[in-house]
Amino acid sequence: VEGLPDRIELEHEEMYGETFIIPNPDELIFISWFEGGEVFRSGFTYRRGCGKVFYFRPGHEAFPTFFNKYVQKVIINAVKWARPLNMPKVQLGEIKESIMPIANPTLNVIEGLHNKK
Repeated sequence: VEGLPDRIELEHEEMYGETFIIPNPDELIFISWFEGGEVFRSGFTYRRGCGKVFYFRPGHEAFPTFFNKYVQKVIINAVKWARPLNMPKVQLGEIKESIMPIANPTLNVIEGLHNKK
C-alpha cells in the first residue's frame, strides 16, 4: 500500500460480486464495493513455497481503469513485492538477434515499472 491513499475510487467500473470461490487468501488487501451494495475481494495475496501471488481485480479493460495512477501504483508495488529474493545468479547466453521484431517496445509499458530509482 506504499504511496496509495486509504481508498481508490474508480468512477465507471464493471461490477463483479461474490460468491468468488477461491482458497482463503493469506492476506486481504482490497475490497471493492458498488452502488447496489455488492462487495468483492479485489486484491489479495498467497504464498506458495518460494513463490508469491498477488491477485488484483481493479476493473475492466474497456474502461480507463488501467490509466488510473493509483491502479498503476498498485501494479508496480505488486511486482516489487512478488519479485524473487535470494535467488541464485543466472548466467544468460548472448542474444545476437531477436527471433521476431518488436514493433513498439514501449507500447505496453506501465509508467514507473521499469524505471530505476
